[in-house]
Amino acid sequence: MAVLDILTIPDERLKRPAKPVEDVAAVQGFIDDLIETMYVTEDGIGLAATQVGSEHAIIIIDLSEERDSPVAYINPEIVEATGEYIGEEGCLSIPGYRSKVKRFEKVKVTALDREGNPVEVETDDFLAIVLQHEIDHLRGKVFIEHLSMMKQQMALNKVRKMRK
Repeated sequence: MAVLDILTIPDERLKRPAKPVEDVAAVQGFIDDLIETMYVTEDGIGLAATQVGSEHAIIIIDLSEERDSPVAYINPEIVEATGEYIGEEGCLSIPGYRSKVKRFEKVKVTALDREGNPVEVETDDFLAIVLQHEIDHLRGKVFIEHLSMMKQQMALNKVRKMRK
């Protein structure tokens, strides 16, 4: 396994949409790398393949207290979304910046699990927010794009200051 570099804004690769995974067996080692990369962060609970420069449509999520129960979703798609929820979000690609974001309260997501079996997740808890956040990454979108231009600029400035 390897720890991969997590891209930060304004890296243009974060804007590339992911492509569907055709061969699930071929991405198993990459999934392990994504998991390891997420776990070396202090507070990462989700990671999309696009955040490490890959075009694979894969997300990793672990909401467990011990951070030892990762779940991989391959080719995830939101097929239903209802309600409205506003909550604070952060992102490994925008270190040190958090802001309130409007999301759907409840989502239904279809995907393949790590073994390539179809799965359906219907949730209206914190997982719904994390799924939307990570699937946005696969669409080439970071969470600050849900914010005003002023707040987007504040996030970019914060990342630039952290790099110095």
